[in-house]
Order: sequence, then structure tokens, then C-alpha cells
Amino acid sequence: MAGTEQPKAEVGLVTYAGCQLAMVHGMTDLLQIAGQFSRDHGGPVIRVSHWAVQPDGSFARSHDTHAELGAGASPDVLIVPGRLSGPAGAEESAPYARWLLDRHARGVTLASNCGGAFILAATGLLSGRPATTHWLFAEPFRERFPDVKLDPDRIVIDDGDIITAGGLMAWTDLGLRIVDRLLGPSIMLECSRFLLIDPSGREQRHYARFVPKLTHGDEAILKVQHWLQAREARSISVGEMAAQIGMEERTFQRRFKSATGMTPIEYAQHLRIGRARELLEFTKRTIDQIAWSVGYEDAAAFRKLFHRLIGLAPAEYRQRFAVANTQAA
Repeated sequence: MAGTEQPKAEVGLVTYAGCQLAMVHGMTDLLQIAGQFSRDHGGPVIRVSHWAVQPDGSFARSHDTHAELGAGASPDVLIVPGRLSGPAGAEESAPYARWLLDRHARGVTLASNCGGAFILAATGLLSGRPATTHWLFAEPFRERFPDVKLDPDRIVIDDGDIITAGGLMAWTDLGLRIVDRLLGPSIMLECSRFLLIDPSGREQRHYARFVPKLTHGDEAILKVQHWLQAREARSISVGEMAAQIGMEERTFQRRFKSATGMTPIEYAQHLRIGRARELLEFTKRTIDQIAWSVGYEDAAAFRKLFHRLIGLAPAEYRQRFAVANTQAA
């Protein structure tokens, strides 16, 4: 890109030890590609910078696609990436959170991808607001930030001055959302076609696997969870679950919800739908056969529940995720 061009806006990427470099460099490329398409149509480009903490505790640009224009003011958008080794702890997040809070007070839009939401939440700005993170981090996130309205089913949640994106590769969806904001929907769609990214219709729940909470410390409930897993929760009543540990049914329901965050019925539904997903991916059984095999005599009720939990109809799910060499049996 020509150095004389004045960018319409600047997007900054916050870097820190162990952060996901694929996201940092991929987002840089995505925004520059979008800027190129915009320039080809006579529009503006986007300045992309990387920001790192300095020895004195301040933050400065460590990379700048328009360095010849000078340091300039704060970026219009600051994005915090996740990292492969898991989310940052409270102590590590603190200096970044303080700086981001100060930038936000100056009008900067903040965004995060994957575990970067933990650093963003450490600012306190997500309190009482909707947000998402990687589905695998949902429980630890809720434990650290119970006042955030976490929705790990969503790929991107755009809440105006704060945008959060889900799993590791959700930075592509986040990038398109930022391009849409800064350069408009036509450039966003042109960019998505070039990069072969689906610009809409994706949700994390299409990909996420049910991860039961097993570290709650209630040994009696844990015993029931293992028992359910072994039986894939097929046609098991709450009374049968409670009987496994000799507990009164009401007490069992209260203890189960407290330990797992779900009612026994909800928990069993997730197990059964999880098994159905495997059968859709790896077998050629009909939807009705799969419904019956996981304990649903009413195939219509199965389809409705599957769509509610996964966000796709069983047939749509199979079309997207079925393994080519599936077995008929």
C-alpha cells in the first residue's frame, strides 16, 4: 500500500507472552486485504498496529503498517488475542486491564478473541454485559467473572463499544465484523469471499462438545454422572438417578443442580444429544433410527431438542460434519 494514504481508522492488536500469533498475524493480513479491496474501489484503508508492554510499564506500538505516518493517538479499536496454553491469570491480566480501561475511557472500542476475554473482563467493563469466549473456557470464566452474561454458544457478540469472539479461529469472524464497521458490508463480503470465510450463520454450539463439570467435589453426584455416562443417559428417570445413591429425589435434584449447573434432565439431554452427534458424524443411520438409539421414541421431539441445543437440524448437522467413510450400521 502506498505510504501517502491516510488510513480511515487504526486497529491495534495487543501482544503478550504466549499470545496466539496466528491470530495476530492473520488479523493483520485480513485487515490489510480488506483495505486493499477498499482502496481498489477508491475507499480508505485501515492502519494495523501491534501493542506491547514496555520495561517501564507503558504500552507502545511494536509493529505498524503505516509507521511512516508517525505514532499518532490511540487506535480506534484494540483487540486482545487468546493463547494456546489457556487464559491469563488475574495477576498477569492486571497491567493490560488497567491500560485497556484507560483506552476505553478515551473512546477506544475494545475487542477480544478466545481467552482474551479474561483480560477484557478483568477491566470490569463486562460486568452485567453479554460476552463470549472459547466454549472450553466457559466454566472457569463464569467462576472468575460471575457477573458477566456469558453466552459461549455465540461466535461473536457485538455490544457496541465492546466486541467479544469465541474460539481460537473466531478471529476470522471478529475481523469481518470490524471490516464491516470500518469499511462497510460490501468490502466485508468481498474480503470474506476472497478468504473463503463464511460471513454469517456460524455459532460455537455447532462445534462445541458437552464438557460435564466433574470437579465440584460432591462424590455422590459424581457417582451418578459416571453412571449416566456409562449408560449414555438413555431413558433414565430422575428417580432412577437418585436411587443409585440412595438419595431422596428432591434432595438429589437440588444437589445435582448445585454441583453441575444443570438439572438432571438437562444433563441427560446433553449426553444423549452428544451421542446422537457422533452417530450423525460416523454412521449412515436414519435420523429416526438415531433418535430411537439414544432413547427418543418421538423423532419429532428429538429433532426439536437437537436444534435447540446445537443450533442446527440433525440433517443440517450431518451435511456439515459427517465423515466421508461412514458406516451403515
